[in-house]
Amino acid sequence: MNDPTQSTCIHDLAAACLHATEVADKLAATYQARDLFGQGALAWGSAIPPAPIAHTRFPARPQQVEPRDLPKRSLASVDGRIALLHAVAHIEFTAIHLAWDILYRFRDLLDEFRADWLGVAVEEAEHFDMIRSRLRELGADYGDLPVHRGLWSLAVDTADDVLARLALVPRCMEARGLDVTPGMIDGLKRHGDLASVALLERILHDEVGHVVLGSRWFAYVCRERGLDAETAYFDLLGRYLRSPPRGPFNVELRKTAGFSSSELERLERGRAAA
Repeated sequence: MNDPTQSTCIHDLAAACLHATEVADKLAATYQARDLFGQGALAWGSAIPPAPIAHTRFPARPQQVEPRDLPKRSLASVDGRIALLHAVAHIEFTAIHLAWDILYRFRDLLDEFRADWLGVAVEEAEHFDMIRSRLRELGADYGDLPVHRGLWSLAVDTADDVLARLALVPRCMEARGLDVTPGMIDGLKRHGDLASVALLERILHDEVGHVVLGSRWFAYVCRERGLDAETAYFDLLGRYLRSPPRGPFNVELRKTAGFSSSELERLERGRAAA
């Protein structure tokens, strides 16, 4: 099929997003899948195996750099708020790919698993569109500034194990968003940018749900493999991360998102020991 966005197969539409190079094409594939799902017309199976994760493509811009090379800017200036929103836009854009890739790559789970992560991909696309519109209102656009190089690396590292992917992406990277986004919201409020505050509040609300799904499916896979979930979680963090997750941790939101009190205590101990 020459145009995979005309397919009704979820895996074809996943590939259409993951392997496209243009932002518009990636969003079109995502919203096409949303519409087909809403119509009950989305097909779940495919005889074509997933392509290697190295086939995933990203636009030429924004330029990707090491975290230390990103400039520090104050939210007191418009440029500082643009820099913050641009960073958020990139996180949301990368998250579209993360959600698509987990359902595209790991096909031995239930259709409910694919439906859940399609819902996440759609919400991440909506978040990206919202933040991009706000950037344009402020006289900027996605791609204008350099971005963090490492956001996709955890997907590459966990491309051969869905349990590792669930531990490292929704239950580590996205969970970190639950810790830091409230501080971003407070900073924007202090500087009167209530339009941006409303967008980040919507994102924070949805991200709690994404981490809930990560916790639910992580527990499911652990049960299927006969593993203790907490032990498996910390074993995977130790295997894939150079150092323990950084705090401070938003205990209330993490509990809402499926973290146990015991897990949070171990995270705090790891942070203190680091």
